[in-house]
Amino acid sequence: MGIFETHAHYDDARFDEDREELLASMPKRGIETIINVGSSLAGAMKSVELAEKYPFVYAAVGVHPSDIGDFGEEPENKVMSRLMDATTKKKVVAIGEIGLDYYWDKDPNVQERQQYWFSRQIDLAVEADLPVIIHSRDACEATLREMRRAAELGVPGVIHCFSYSLETAEQYLKMGYYIGIGGVVTFKNAKKLVEIATTIPLERILLETDCPYLAPEPFRGERNDSALLPYVVQKIAKLREITEDEVIQVTRENARKLFGV
Repeated sequence: MGIFETHAHYDDARFDEDREELLASMPKRGIETIINVGSSLAGAMKSVELAEKYPFVYAAVGVHPSDIGDFGEEPENKVMSRLMDATTKKKVVAIGEIGLDYYWDKDPNVQERQQYWFSRQIDLAVEADLPVIIHSRDACEATLREMRRAAELGVPGVIHCFSYSLETAEQYLKMGYYIGIGGVVTFKNAKKLVEIATTIPLERILLETDCPYLAPEPFRGERNDSALLPYVVQKIAKLREITEDEVIQVTRENARKLFGV
């Protein structure tokens, strides 16, 4: 029984030297399935390539809010066309990562553009009949508003790298969304995420790394990869006073249900 990794970035340049060797090793290291998630147009296309090369890798295609420079000024443009074309590929299973990031972008004009392209990519998910993978940082209320619209449109998905309160998590649960939990839950200052990982139904949790970022303790600050997910599993199992096998099995079924894998 292997782990389902729902959010990795093996297209990242930090994997250039050993990407093939590292990915080829994953099945032997307990990682059964990986979703490689695009954050830029180039990353989305690379994700599709990786999914076509490795039988256990699937792809999500989308543009991260901090990469909306990929989009032109006109509503209809080549970027959206290329993303739509990518959704027709057999192993593309989600639109992501998309969303809002007000931590890096304080300019109201930039934030307005982020909101526009977030909404457009939600519409793409509707058209492609795919779930969404959501990035949200320092944009709680604005993200909630858009996700309420997505829920009304019947778009399923996961709130990736969840960083808000338990009360906010519960609002997402009521809308039918999953909560993505990764290495941050092992950090000493992760009180909110620890509370969430302990409290919400296990049936609504997905395992993720966001690699090469956010390596769990005791590897914090180093390059992360999917083979470190057992540290996340161990932490969640300890918090919930259940077995690690139960965490792996339930989260795997959650991911299979959401992504249709």
